[in-house]
Amino acid sequence: MRTLCFYFQVHQPFRLKDPYRFFDIGSDHYYYDDYSNHAIMRKVAEKCYLPTNQAMLDLIMEYGKKFKISYSLSGTVLDQFEKYAPDVLESFKQLVNTGSVEILSETYSHSLSALKSKQEFIEQVKAHDDKVFQLFGVKPTTFRNTELIYSDFIGEMVAEMGYKAMLTEGAKHILGWKSPNFLYYNAYNPKLKVLLKNFKLSDDVAFRFSNREWDEYPLTTEKYVTWLNSTQGDTINLFMDYETFGEHQWADTGIFQFLRALPNAIFRYAPDLQFATPSEAAEIHQSVAEISVPYPISWADEERDLTAWLGNELQDEAFAKLYDLAPMVRGIEDAQIQRDWKYLQTSDHFYYMCTKFFSDGNVHKYFSPYNNPYDAFINFMNVLTDFKIRVQKYLAERSNRLDLLSADEIRQIVSFKEKEIEELRTRIKPGHIVVDKTKEVSNVLPETKETEKKEEKPAEQEKYKRIYKRKETTEEKENEEKEVKKTEAKKPSKPRKTKKE
Repeated sequence: MRTLCFYFQVHQPFRLKDPYRFFDIGSDHYYYDDYSNHAIMRKVAEKCYLPTNQAMLDLIMEYGKKFKISYSLSGTVLDQFEKYAPDVLESFKQLVNTGSVEILSETYSHSLSALKSKQEFIEQVKAHDDKVFQLFGVKPTTFRNTELIYSDFIGEMVAEMGYKAMLTEGAKHILGWKSPNFLYYNAYNPKLKVLLKNFKLSDDVAFRFSNREWDEYPLTTEKYVTWLNSTQGDTINLFMDYETFGEHQWADTGIFQFLRALPNAIFRYAPDLQFATPSEAAEIHQSVAEISVPYPISWADEERDLTAWLGNELQDEAFAKLYDLAPMVRGIEDAQIQRDWKYLQTSDHFYYMCTKFFSDGNVHKYFSPYNNPYDAFINFMNVLTDFKIRVQKYLAERSNRLDLLSADEIRQIVSFKEKEIEELRTRIKPGHIVVDKTKEVSNVLPETKETEKKEEKPAEQEKYKRIYKRKETTEEKENEEKEVKKTEAKKPSKPRKTKKE
C-alpha cells in the first residue's frame, strides 16, 4: 500500500514599521506595523484560511478517516490568529478535533535559530509545542524546520529532542539517482525518519496550476491522479504553502474545485493510494537508506539552499548582529523584550533583504513589503539598534539591584560585563600592559597611563641631557672669548704716526 502525505505550511510574520527611522532609535520601542499585519491577516483569512479550512472540514466529514492532512502553524501566526482572526483559530481547532489532522512541531518564531544556536533552537521548539498544546491539546511527534531547512546536524538535534520523523526537501543535488518517494533516515541518528518532498508534483499545484503558458495547462484532477499513479515508490509527499489555495492561486482559477474533487478522483482511479499523516507514513514504511545532507538545504528558490535568507552581505551582517545579542537576552524576564526577541528572529526579515534576480527575485519582491532589499536592511538594523539599547539598559539597571536578580540574569550580566571589558582591552596598545580579567575596568586606564609615563622617562632624560650639553658648550665658548679679549687688552699699543713725521 502506497501512502499520499499532504502537508501545509501556515505562517505570517509580524511585519515591522516602514519606515522605522534612525531618529526613532531610543524613543520608539514598538516596532510593528499593526495596520498592515491586521489588514493582511484578514485578507488572507477571507481568501484562503476560512474557505480552505471549510473545504478540508467538508472532505473529512465526507470521507472520514480515509482523508488525512497535516499542518505546521508557526508561533507568530498563532499569535496573529489570537489577535486578529479568532474565527480562523476556531476553524483550525475544529479540524484538529476530527482526528484526521496532525499538527507538526517547528520553531516558535519561524526562525533560522537551528543554524546559529542549539540552545535557542531547543527553547523555541519547546515554546512552540507548549503553544500548540495550549490551543489544540495535542503534542507534536513529527518535526518540520523553518522552510524545510535540514542538515545531518539539524536532524541529529531533532532526534535528541525525541521526535520520530522530520520533513525536508527532496533536493536533486542531495538525492542524485535516489527517489524522494521513499522513507530515509538521518545520517547521524538512524532513529529519525526523514520524509522528502516530491517537489515536481507539489509545485504543479502550488506554482504552475494557473500558468497558461505551462504545457500541461489546465490541470485537472484526472490528469493529476494519472501522474500520481505513474509515480513509483512507497510514499508521495505533497508539501506546500497553505496560501496556495485562494491567495497564490485565486479562487477564479478553479483551485478550490480542484481541491474538493481530488480525494474522490484518488479513491476512484488510484485505489492503492491511501492518505496518511507524516507520523503515520513514518510508522507504516521502512527506511530504505540514510540521507546524507552535510550542508543545509531548504525548499526555497532554485538552489534549494540557504541563499534566500543568507546569500549576501546585508543578510549575513543582520543575522550575525541579531544573534550576538542571544547571550544577553537569554534569561531576561521582561515579557516585552522576550516577545520582540522572538519576532525579530522571524526568517522573513532576512528574506526581504535578498538581492536575487529573475524568477526567484520576482518571488521575493512579491512577498516583501519594502521597495528594495536595502530599505529592508536599513529598517531592520534601526529596529535592532533600538532593541540592543533596551537590552543593555535593562541589564545595567538590574545590575544595581542584585537582590532582584535571578541566577540566569546574573549570568547574563556577567557575560555582558565581560564583553565590555574585552572591548576596552582592545583599545589598549599591545605590549603596554597585561590586564587581569578580575580587575575593575576603571583601574585599567589609569594604570596604563602610569606605565606610559614610566616608559617615556628615558626618552625625556636623553632630551634634557642634550639640552644641558648644548648649554655647557655655549658657556665654554663665551668664557674663551672673554679670555682672548683680556689678553689683547694687556699688550702695549704702537704710537701713531703724524703727517709731519
